[in-house]
Amino acid sequence: MRKSGWSVAAAGLGSLVLLLTACGGSSSSPAGNAGSTPNAGGQPSGAPDLPSPGTTVLIVEHSKLGWVLAEASGFVVYTSCTGACAAIWPAVTGIPQVGPAASLPYTLGTVTMANGGKQITYNGYPLYTLKGARALSTKGDGIEGKWHVIKLSKKNVTWGT
Repeated sequence: MRKSGWSVAAAGLGSLVLLLTACGGSSSSPAGNAGSTPNAGGQPSGAPDLPSPGTTVLIVEHSKLGWVLAEASGFVVYTSCTGACAAIWPAVTGIPQVGPAASLPYTLGTVTMANGGKQITYNGYPLYTLKGARALSTKGDGIEGKWHVIKLSKKNVTWGT
């Protein structure tokens, strides 16, 4: 079976995520669409743009609920959390960056958490993942009537469309 350009790109992003998970760091600057920080990794001229250490790449993925915002590792992100929910809903942290195949209608940014770390926001809403969920799982959507995936559309995918 022949792989589509999309699956090859996803595999490449997955490898990049593995590389990035070994790095740490944070930033309070907002991030927009892909390409907003040219050569952010400080590579020599002509080298591909790689995310800086501590960067969390967010992409648009297709799930059983449709197109949703996810970490490049495939973990779908959610909005809504107060108090003790962090044990089940870990914050998405790091320096936000949109993946090369995504175009988001709203801006990524960060807020400072109580521990001093930076939590990624989308359109001002802090982002979380569901602890123990598998990649592309949307089983957290609708829990307690307040947890929701960030629904997008195929037009937010700029690669292989």
